[in-house]
Amino acid sequence: MIRRIHHINFLVRDLDAAIDTYERLFGRPPDAREYLEERRVETARFKVGETWLVLVMPTDPDSVPGQHMQREGEGFFLISYEVDDAMGAAQTLVRRGIRVLDEVPRAGLEGWRLIDLDPDDTFDVVSQLTEET
Repeated sequence: MIRRIHHINFLVRDLDAAIDTYERLFGRPPDAREYLEERRVETARFKVGETWLVLVMPTDPDSVPGQHMQREGEGFFLISYEVDDAMGAAQTLVRRGIRVLDEVPRAGLEGWRLIDLDPDDTFDVVSQLTEET
């Protein structure tokens, strides 16, 4: 069911400074930079092997990422697992006793279909399923 780690998100206060740091780390610029209106964040993505590393800067302190940054500060935000079928995988997890927070997938970057898992069932790790479209 879960194929791989699709992406890992890190919250940052200053996206330009974070991009500069990761450009020096990886020796190249990000593969993409986008604004995600629904989540009210600016992002920059680096492809690392088969996994995306996503730098996320909240633009609204009341957004989910903004609230998380207020509580936890900068750093690790979430891990996302790639699946072929987000709804089917979510239904399977529910049958296995893992709760999901979304009844239907929401849109992410690149048209990704995302379903968030209940952090209470994943040791407080913010986790989600991602289906690429």
